[in-house]
Amino acid sequence: MTPTENTTTTAESTRKTVLRSSLGILSAATATHGTGRNGDIPLPRLPGFVESAFSPLAYEAARLCLTERPGDGSRTAVALASTAGDTTTADLASRRMVSGRVHNPLLFMQATPNSVLGYLSREFRITGQMFSLSTLDNPVTELLSMADLLLEDPEVDRVLALGVELGGSERLAAVYEELADGHGHPAPALPADAGLAAAVLLGRPGTGTPVSVRSAEAYESDGDTGAGGTGTHSRPGSIQSLFDLVGLHRRLLQKGGSHVLVTDPRAPAFTLTVTADTDARNETETHAHQ
Repeated sequence: MTPTENTTTTAESTRKTVLRSSLGILSAATATHGTGRNGDIPLPRLPGFVESAFSPLAYEAARLCLTERPGDGSRTAVALASTAGDTTTADLASRRMVSGRVHNPLLFMQATPNSVLGYLSREFRITGQMFSLSTLDNPVTELLSMADLLLEDPEVDRVLALGVELGGSERLAAVYEELADGHGHPAPALPADAGLAAAVLLGRPGTGTPVSVRSAEAYESDGDTGAGGTGTHSRPGSIQSLFDLVGLHRRLLQKGGSHVLVTDPRAPAFTLTVTADTDARNETETHAHQ
């Protein structure tokens, strides 16, 4: 490839958009446990789930979104992103097996990320499509792209985009090493029993969606978010970018305007814009603090 061809390819990559149309943000929430951050909560009790923070935190973030903006569960889809899933439960089940202890079928069930989606669907009567994604790419890009695709279905009105991340463990470190082809991407810099979850309820832009999100036009960054841009450049697979999205949503509900979310200099960027009038924004901003 010649230098000219390489420059052209880079420019085309910069201009690439993820969303074919704008999405409306109905609600957004986060839940953390054991991280040492402000806002950590006691681990919610979730019947049928033990030991791990994965499913309880996934449910809590989803619950905050869905109770804030109730809707038709038959027209709601869900996409859950997590690089390695519930490694806490998988570790526990493995240790029990190696030590010769009796297998616990409950641990096998909850080690599957889809299991909490089943519980969520029962509690909120969700019968739309449900997906679990595992990726080292930016989860905001993956989840927004999935929501964009799902909302092309005329029978789907809303998509709950959910990300969950657990603290570091030997298994998780090994998973990161394997998935990253030996390039040494680090496991989460969190206590082993910590957990993070973030959820964004998305729909088509219009009435009831005070903030819209669309792919940003060609946006270039050399590590600085620059004027009008915000974001945290974190390691591959981290859901920190989802926390940035939720935080920006809260900020726009309070102050209005438009802002660019830059998740990584190499990843697509997104523009969030307040679409409702000031009175409507003031009425809806209170949910951001739940």
